[in-house]
Amino acid sequence: MAMTMTQKILAAHAGLKEVTAGQLIEAKLDIVMANDITGPMAKPIFEEMGSKVFDKDKVVIVPDHFTPSKDIKSAENAKAMREFACEQCLTHYYEIGRMGIEHALLPEKGLVVAGECVIGADSHTCTYGALGAFSTGVGSTDIATGMAIGELWFKVPSAIKFNLVGKLPPHVSGKDVILHIIGMIGVDGALYKSMEFVGEGVSSLTMDDRFTISNMAIEAGGKNGIFIVDDQARDYMAEHSTKTYTEYAPDEDAVYDEEYTIDLSKIRPTIAFPHLPGNAKTIDEVHAMEPIKIDQVVIGSCTNGRMNDMREAAAILKGHKVADHVRVMVIPATQKIYLQCITEGLAEIFVESGCTFNTPSCGPCMGGHMGVLAAGEKCVSTTNRNFVGRMGHVDSKVYLASPAVAAASAIKGVIACVEDI
Repeated sequence: MAMTMTQKILAAHAGLKEVTAGQLIEAKLDIVMANDITGPMAKPIFEEMGSKVFDKDKVVIVPDHFTPSKDIKSAENAKAMREFACEQCLTHYYEIGRMGIEHALLPEKGLVVAGECVIGADSHTCTYGALGAFSTGVGSTDIATGMAIGELWFKVPSAIKFNLVGKLPPHVSGKDVILHIIGMIGVDGALYKSMEFVGEGVSSLTMDDRFTISNMAIEAGGKNGIFIVDDQARDYMAEHSTKTYTEYAPDEDAVYDEEYTIDLSKIRPTIAFPHLPGNAKTIDEVHAMEPIKIDQVVIGSCTNGRMNDMREAAAILKGHKVADHVRVMVIPATQKIYLQCITEGLAEIFVESGCTFNTPSCGPCMGGHMGVLAAGEKCVSTTNRNFVGRMGHVDSKVYLASPAVAAASAIKGVIACVEDI
């Protein structure tokens, strides 16, 4: 029977020859990940189920959301995860100073490779589909189950096929692609479906582009996002990991609920207006409006805090100053990226242009710390969600955009693109 990439991975991990959409299965897990918000909630459930994790090498704890700890409660949560990791002798616990934002850190550390089945107690766990893995976010109860027994049940998702053709124009990136797609199909357009990306256009996308696109599959309601494995993905895994992996390609006659062809050459810089990632408008539509004055810019997060994102933003900011009324936070996603920004001179560019250059953290993305918005303030952010109150006060507004748009907007003081500088 013909299967999609996701269906093949799930079948293999369930020990089955084939699976079909809607089928309930129990699959073995390769990685189980939690952070400093979801881990503490999973811990008491885990303790009711047993005293030991199923595999100390496959349970990963990353304290990244409220670290450095912003208050007593976040410090207690971090302490609970630190003690849990010690008690369980976990191989992969990443303390502050060694950690990064989880969805950038795990691929960088080589913990996830193609063909694996991964769960994380964070909705953007679907990021790892960029490497050809099945990865999805689950709740704390499921994470506790995964940590205890190394298996979890799934309903096999149906799929949507995105055939990518062409090549992106300059200063247009994976963020623009996924915002375009979510704007096209809606925030529930892929509800509990696998978003599968194939086609000759995939080869023109960087791995950072693919991580961004997979990361935001959940914003279209997707169960997961996944890319076909090509030479770029193989090179990335060879550089970062020593694990063996299995590549899965969709069968030619695999059944998809819908199929779309996306011409990358026609994608324009795209901005998601408040208060949904699907409220997408091109920069051309923005130019037709009255200028939208902004108060804050955030460049970073699990969506756009990788090295290419830092380089793009720095190239645009170089020789310019941030607008007087705008504050800018640049947050590299991992310590490795942070250090590379310093050695390449990007940190100097950020600081000289008037940005803050901060330690890796999820911080402002969900209004945690390091950039909480006040009432009435507007922020252009490279993060992945712009719900009401997402980054602070319920009367603030968040506009999602690429690093290029974010940097240009910081300079102009209004929502803008590189063409406007």
